[in-house]
Amino acid sequence: MAIEIKGTGKGIPSRRVSNEELARQVETSDEWIRSHTGIGARHIASEENAASDLAVEAARQALDMAGLEAESLDLIVIGTATPDFQGCPSTACIVQNRLGAKSAGAMDLAAGCTGFIYGLETAAALLCIKRERRRVLVIGVDVLSRITDWNDRGTCVLFGDGAGAVVLEKTDAPSEGPGKRGLLRSILGADGSGAEYLMIRRGGSRHPWKAGETIDSSACLEMNGRAVYNFAVKAMTDTIENLLKEEGVGIEEVARIIPHQANARIVQAAGKRLGIPEEKFFLNIEEYANTSAASIPIALDELNRSGGLSRGDLVMSIGFGGGLTYGGNLIIW
Repeated sequence: MAIEIKGTGKGIPSRRVSNEELARQVETSDEWIRSHTGIGARHIASEENAASDLAVEAARQALDMAGLEAESLDLIVIGTATPDFQGCPSTACIVQNRLGAKSAGAMDLAAGCTGFIYGLETAAALLCIKRERRRVLVIGVDVLSRITDWNDRGTCVLFGDGAGAVVLEKTDAPSEGPGKRGLLRSILGADGSGAEYLMIRRGGSRHPWKAGETIDSSACLEMNGRAVYNFAVKAMTDTIENLLKEEGVGIEEVARIIPHQANARIVQAAGKRLGIPEEKFFLNIEEYANTSAASIPIALDELNRSGGLSRGDLVMSIGFGGGLTYGGNLIIW
């Protein structure tokens, strides 16, 4: 029995904001943003669109590629830090209703930018423990523009909005031995001691909004850039090494690595430490910036639709994010 990806999709807002346009709002420049992050533009959701709108678009594309109807889904898992509503209802429930996935359970998962990686492993486990479950829709979606301080030039240049989705299916293909396929192995990790390095401080039960309170600013993402950078490089290198060791394969056997698209310099630093050629990493951060939990499935969909993946390729995804969390997956395409 294998857990295979049968379809991919993405939902990208139509509004594209270039570095030059952003530089007219805050004190920065295209040269500075590109040299420090590798970002050239980002896509921003309209005021009418929330996370569920982008998620539904990505989901429909993934289902269409898989040749499936939403009614065939057994579960919907969404990784997001920017749900439509705080607490409840889950964004997954909203997506379930809009897709017409009447037989599917639905839940959100909070693991920051690592949400899609956590979602894949969670979905695979839930497929394995119940014989009747066959298909799960896994979505990573974030609308970071809603929690970005657009006056903070240190963070506002980094983020964009988007959604990516995959359909996971339990098949009769082998998951080990000759001809093995699908999701082979995952690593999920966390270091809560760094929780304050990347957080939305206001709005939860620790620091709730209070009646009559004068609000000077909305709940925005706060980040200790240097601390997150150091954590991310180590998390990437350790996870890559551990995935390879646990699966007993060499880096030369991996066709492509799809990293979380947070900062091209993080990926380059990790690759340099491990001696991995830069071309083995698939990066689209120049166009989309950091879309949090959506970044890996968006990149996966682009790579898939462009013909960059062949059946039997060994693919690795690597992520890190708020929590702090980190993780990775090994998949035979």
